[in-house]
Parts: sequence; structure tokens; C-alpha cells
Amino acid sequence: MTASVRMEQDSLGEFPVPADAWYGIQTARAVKNFPVSGRLPDRDFIIAHARIKAAAARANLAAGWLDARSAGAIEQAATAIIDGKYHDQFVVDRFQAGAGTSHNMNTNEVIANLANVALEGKKGEYRPVNPNDHVNMGQSTNDTIPAAIRLAALAKLPRLLAASDAMATAFEQIGEREAHTVKSGRTHLQDAVPTTIGREFRAYGWTLRRCAAALEATHPLLCETGLGGSAVGTGLNTSPGYAVRVARELAGLTGEPVRPAADLSAQMQSMSDLMQLSGAVRALALELTRISNDLRLLASGPRTGFAEILLPPVQPGSSIMPGKVNPVMFEMLNQVCYQVIGQDTAVALMVQAGQLELNVMMPALGSALFDAMDWLTNAMTAATDKNLRGLTVDRARCRGYAHASVGLATLLNTAIGYAAAAEVAKESQRSGRPVRDIVAERGLMDADRFELLVEEAALRGNIDKP
Repeated sequence: MTASVRMEQDSLGEFPVPADAWYGIQTARAVKNFPVSGRLPDRDFIIAHARIKAAAARANLAAGWLDARSAGAIEQAATAIIDGKYHDQFVVDRFQAGAGTSHNMNTNEVIANLANVALEGKKGEYRPVNPNDHVNMGQSTNDTIPAAIRLAALAKLPRLLAASDAMATAFEQIGEREAHTVKSGRTHLQDAVPTTIGREFRAYGWTLRRCAAALEATHPLLCETGLGGSAVGTGLNTSPGYAVRVARELAGLTGEPVRPAADLSAQMQSMSDLMQLSGAVRALALELTRISNDLRLLASGPRTGFAEILLPPVQPGSSIMPGKVNPVMFEMLNQVCYQVIGQDTAVALMVQAGQLELNVMMPALGSALFDAMDWLTNAMTAATDKNLRGLTVDRARCRGYAHASVGLATLLNTAIGYAAAAEVAKESQRSGRPVRDIVAERGLMDADRFELLVEEAALRGNIDKP
């Protein structure tokens, strides 16, 4: 019978490791130590960390610190992970030892075992490739983990930007289609002067593009790496020129302009670039919360609400009320946005929680940032695809509200003055009659001319999409 475990030894003594595992003793200890969330490492983070190991092997080979045979085996193993293999071997909980030592060793052990088997060695014996001496050569948890978080964020950023662009485009298309759909504006949730659905929806698109620009502005910051700083930024145990060399190799592997930070110590102490990214994600979530709430209001009804827009039904809305349909996609987006705001708060607290030479909150910090980016990407995509692209407008209802609005009295300000216009508004409010009829009755303007004035006011300032 094949043994279910193999025994490995480290500085603390012996410990059992599953016989078929590609990871080793330090990973196995971490699995036992941290049975916390049941959530395993983020996929982009696993790949980013493996890329760092491949880049390090190349850099150490070029420096003459690592032999070609070992470097080739390490890079081959890391490439397999980058290509999506062996991800089930990354088994340490997201909440783990500060700074991410457990994940760093998980990666080192998996790569070492894969490399050794490829070189006709055995799992768990770590000859000729050792996880610490060779896979981790010239590195420390303290520089590889924050670098991997930044690389993973760089991988996620284009997806989030694409989701934001798709939603902005959908809003802009509705804006163009409904450019002449007059409706009542609302301020303080009360009737205001007329506007158009087109202007309202173009504004949503413009806002999302402004948020995207803030997200894109963090890209150069994320490309600065502290690799080569080793434990505290001094470059201890690294080859001459390693920081520049490993950044160049990473740039080639990722297609990103990765470069050494001007101060390697600061890049381990400070996570302010990640805070800027998280803050930009939070800003997007706040705007999406507001926009989602607007869409839910505009779709409220169908008889007793605004009902100016109609959202495509995607599922029955009630277990008790037949025929009820709810704005579930934007309810979902709201919920995700609130969670994203919570993740940003966690990131902020962990950014300020570093001490002296190191921030030891990085595993959870990275996890919170990854969640926020992934959740928002997925939620925006779903809401756009399943609801926004099929949105329709009840133009007759919009027009009816516009011409029934008490706010139309504002159009008389320049003709009869604010005080007289206020009297018209009060009469309309008191009697329920349209402003148009009261204006005509008082001989201020004939009804047709007033209706034209409403249209002109609503369309005033219409401009093409930038």
C-alpha cells in the first residue's frame, strides 16, 4: 500500500506532508496553522508570484549565481504554474502569517519539487534544487509578496477598465438614442425644470469614464517594484545589478513596464500605491451605487412609480406576487458596491498598519483589493449585459411628466419675474392643472408656444458626445 504521507524536516523538526503533494513541509504547517476562511490564493496572484520566480531564476543565471540546469528547471516549473497548471497545490488560507511568508514558501516548495522531479530527483528531498537556496535566491517574502500583489493588480486592471468602458458605452448609446426624449428633471426628488433622458444617461457615461481615468492613473505606480531589496531594502544576498536585471526580466514576462522603485526600502514599508488604486476602485463603486439607485427609481412602478425606463426582466420578482419583476441586476450591483467600499476600508486600515521596515498585513490587504476589483468587474459586466443593453424608455410617460411638472413655471422667470412665476407654480400645485393651461388662461403665453418653450428648454445645451 502506498503511504498517504511523507515525512519532511525543517528547523522545527519533522512534519507529515501528503505523499502526492507538490508542496512541502512549510506549506503543510501553514495549512494546519491557518484554518481560517477556507479561501485559497487568488489566481492572478499565484501567476504573478510564479512570474517573479521565473524572472529571478533568469536574473540569477545571468549573474552566474545559479547554474543553467537548475535555472532551466525552475523556470520550466514556474512557467507551468503561469500557464494554469498546479494551482490546486497552492493551499494556504488567505489569512496567514504576516507579509505572506507561507505563500512564498508554498510557491518555493512547489517549484522546487517540480524542478527536482524534472531533473530525476524525488519530491520532498530538495536536491539538486532547494526551495530556499535556489528558488528563493536573491529574494525575500518581504519583496516578492508586495511585488506579486502589484503585478496581480496590474493583471486585473484591464478587465475592470473594460467592464467600465462597456457600461459607459451602453449609457452613451442610450443617451444618443434618447437625445430628444424630453422629461422632467428632479432635484431634491421634487419636480424641476425639463431635461432629456439623453442628457441624464450621457452624464452617467461621462462619470464612469472619469472614474476609469483615475484608475488608469495608478498604472505607472503599480509598475514600480521593490524586488532586489530583499529583507529590508538593503539588497542583502542579491547579486550585483539584480534589482535592475529582475525588473527587466519581469517586464518581458508580463508585457508591463516594470522597473525598480527609486527606494527599495520604501516599496516594502509603504503600500500607498495600492491605497490609491483601492481608492479609485472605491470612487467607482460610489458612483455606481448612485447610478444604480437612479435606475431603480426611474424603473419603479409599473403603475405607482416613475416607470420612465423599463429594465429587461431576468427572473420572476416575487414568490407570492404573480407577474412582479424587480430591478435585480442593479440591486445586485448595489450590494457589490457596498462590499467593495468595505474592502477599501480594510485596505486603508492595513496600509497604515505597517511598522518600521515592513507592512505585515499584505496577505489580507492583497486579498481585499483583489476581491474589490474582481467583484466590481463581474457585477458591472453582468448588469451591462443582462439589463442595461436591453433598457427601453417610455417616451410618452416621460413627456407627460415633463408637461405636468410644476417646475415648468421656472421658464416664465425671464418673462414675468420670479414672484409672478411662483404664483403660477402655486396655482398649478393647488389645482393640479398643468402650468401650460394656467399660462394660457392668464394670457401670458398661448399653450402651443409654451409647449415649444418646454421642448427648447429641455434640449438647451445639447452637445455631441466628446
